Amino acid sequence: MLGSLETEVMLSLRGLKEGSARDVRRSLDGRGIRVAYTTVATILSRLHAKGFVSRRRESCRGGERYVYRPAEVEQKYLRNLLRGVVAMFGPTGVVHLNEELAKLDPSEERALRRRLRLE
Repeated sequence: MLGSLETEVMLSLRGLKEGSARDVRRSLDGRGIRVAYTTVATILSRLHAKGFVSRRRESCRGGERYVYRPAEVEQKYLRNLLRGVVAMFGPTGVVHLNEELAKLDPSEERALRRRLRLE
């Protein structure tokens, strides 16, 4: 799962479509979230390691930098969320989750299965 600052970085990056750590920091600042450039660069690096963003190298004044873009992560995020439920609550959590899923309208269940690529 993502922390609050990771979520804010992802929201900024989605709004930009792609950008450097400096671009993301500027976007965060424009939304009233003040963080250091090095913090944003570290978060983007961690998000890349988790598979939430992709990156490419780009030449710039002074050398090279990474340009990041959001990865298609909805499926990965939902699967990680399900793993988290299992890890935190064990078999009882799975039973409760199944009970809640059974309450879904059939069209909602199909949509969820498609999103998780279970169909």
